[in-house]
Amino acid sequence: MFSSTILTALTMMGSITVGSAACTREGLLAAAKSYVTAVEAGKIDGLNLASSNFTYMENNKAADIKKGVLSQPLNIDLTRSTADTVACASYTLVISSGGTKPYVLATQLRHPGDDTSIISTIDTIAATTGSLFFNANKTLGYIQVENWGTLAEADRPSRELLKKVGDAYLDMWTDPNAAGSIPWGTDCERVEGSQFTKPCGVSLPRGGSARNNGMRRYVIDETVGSVDILCSFDSLGSLPDSHEIRLEGGKVKYVHTVTV
Repeated sequence: MFSSTILTALTMMGSITVGSAACTREGLLAAAKSYVTAVEAGKIDGLNLASSNFTYMENNKAADIKKGVLSQPLNIDLTRSTADTVACASYTLVISSGGTKPYVLATQLRHPGDDTSIISTIDTIAATTGSLFFNANKTLGYIQVENWGTLAEADRPSRELLKKVGDAYLDMWTDPNAAGSIPWGTDCERVEGSQFTKPCGVSLPRGGSARNNGMRRYVIDETVGSVDILCSFDSLGSLPDSHEIRLEGGKVKYVHTVTV
């Protein structure tokens, strides 16, 4: 059972609406880089973890960081990070397609106050063999050719729009009107585990489930037009899940899902 105390803390951190100049993009990305280094080495020595009130989550459960996915070195084929200076958090995608146990990791890091030098939370969805639609090689092939470059300032979607689109996407399974509210791009691509769909605005769910997808934790980066939401995909059975969406020209361009 997911601790209500931990969920409350994560929800509060993910919904902060007032930022500070002290929480910088550079600091967030530096912390994300230190996480990637730890994944590659299988050692947490280089992570500056909070000395008190540190939380490690793996697949929506509090876990021992020394026994989780960070306890083994992984060969990294692809990694990419986004930064949210309002919530003082980052999102990192890691794909490791080789070895005896391949992984696709979707990780949010959070920091106390605006101090990016200290990591207060590592929150990871760790998909591997047996996870929903899992095939790290296929996922890598689709994602490595995408363009996640910085958007021109005039073309960046607002934080409010990104959150609205992300929430609407996760609401499609319970709200019959949610799919129609999303600005789908005509060349939108969806990588759902290892399943590829283009355009992604077709064959969509339109309600039917009584269970809303909950435990939503957000990282929003307007500079690349992205929102990542870690959640419990309760509409299909309480599955640990990450949904990442990029908007270009105000319309959905990419959708990535990592589901255990």
